[in-house]
Formats: sequence, C-alpha cells, structure tokens
Amino acid sequence: MSRKKKPSRKRKGAAAVTAGENGRLRLKPADREKMIVAGAVRFFAEVGFEGQTRELARRLGITQPLLYRYFPSKQKLIERVYSEFFVNRLSADDEKALVDRSVALRERLTRFYLAYARRTVTYEWVRIYMFSGLKGVGLNARYQKLLRARVFTPVIGEIRHELGLPTTTALKPLEAEVEHVWDLHATMFYLGVRKWIYGMDWSEDLETAVSRRVAAFLDGVPHVMTAMIHKGR
Repeated sequence: MSRKKKPSRKRKGAAAVTAGENGRLRLKPADREKMIVAGAVRFFAEVGFEGQTRELARRLGITQPLLYRYFPSKQKLIERVYSEFFVNRLSADDEKALVDRSVALRERLTRFYLAYARRTVTYEWVRIYMFSGLKGVGLNARYQKLLRARVFTPVIGEIRHELGLPTTTALKPLEAEVEHVWDLHATMFYLGVRKWIYGMDWSEDLETAVSRRVAAFLDGVPHVMTAMIHKGR
C-alpha cells in the first residue's frame, strides 16, 4: 500500500491564501453590509458625495457589482449613511434626560450638548454634513426637521417652563425662538467646523467649550425669549 504524499509547504501556503480569500468572501451579509457602510462613511467624509462607487469598491477590496448587490444605487447607499450617521446620532435617552425637571436646566442642557458634541464633533460627521449641504443631496433639511422636533421644541418648552411662560402646546414655538435655539446648537457644530474644515484646534477642552456656550445662551435667554413671547402673542 502506497503512503499518501504530504502536501508541500508551498501547497500549504497557497491553500492558506485561498482559504483567507474565501473567508473574506464568506462574510455574513449583515457583516459585509456594515463594512460597506463604514467604508462609505470614511470615503464620503474624505472626498464628498462626488466620489464614485467604483473607487469606493476598490478601497473596500470588493467588486462594484458586489457593492450594488447590497446597495442597488449610490442614492441607496447615501440614504443608509444618513440613517446610520445622522438619525442614529440622536439619542432617545439624552432627549428624555433633557426634559427631566428634577435636574436644573443649566445642567441638563450642558449634559445634553456635551453628549451630542461627543457624537457629532468628529471628522466624519462634520465633513459629511458639510458635503451634503454643498452637494444638495437633501440630507441636511431632513436632519434639521428632526432636530426641530426632537431637540429645539423640547428646549424651548423647558426654557418657557423655567420662565413661567406658556407651554409649547398652548402656544407653538415662534420662529424667533427656534432661531434662538439654533444659535446655541450652531455653536456646537462650529467647534467641529473649526477643527475638521479649517484645521484650527480649540483653546479649551470640549467640556469647557460646551459649558461656556450653554452658560452664555442661558444667561441671555430670559430677557430675549420673554420679549419674543410678548411681541409674538
């Protein structure tokens, strides 16, 4: 009986490479999809929404047909990036804490915006948001609508409660009030613009930067918002 010939070292190496390649191709669909979305976030943050899916596929180490198997069009991929990177940056827990009146308003606002800034004042988030506005792909307007419903209106309601003014149910938020809260929100975003668009570092840590901006907002809000309500009624 002849003895089986052991595979050569060279054959072992070739088998290992093949197995490695097949292992990469045999990723579970959910894992492959997550990999594509994560890569798309990095790609769009770097080059903007003008970037081609062919180049994205090359960077991901996959074929363009495989990319389209998961996302049939570039717009579908952009929509997924929006869902993952914009909608999911809003936290239901943080929003609930924002209206917890057992905690002082100043502390609530500071905690909320510090948590929000930590999720959004990042290279990818800031640059994708900017590119979205420049390209006009429609993500910004949709996100701003979410902010108005889930953040701005509650903030206005809490400020009115603090000042003894009508609730947002009794008197819907005035556009001037929304603009006032936008001013606060925009200061957080501008921290990211300075760092990731202009390449300018902050002169203070993020917690201090957020705390100072919330304080400046609240210290001026009683006079301004009270005047808005009386003028708008």
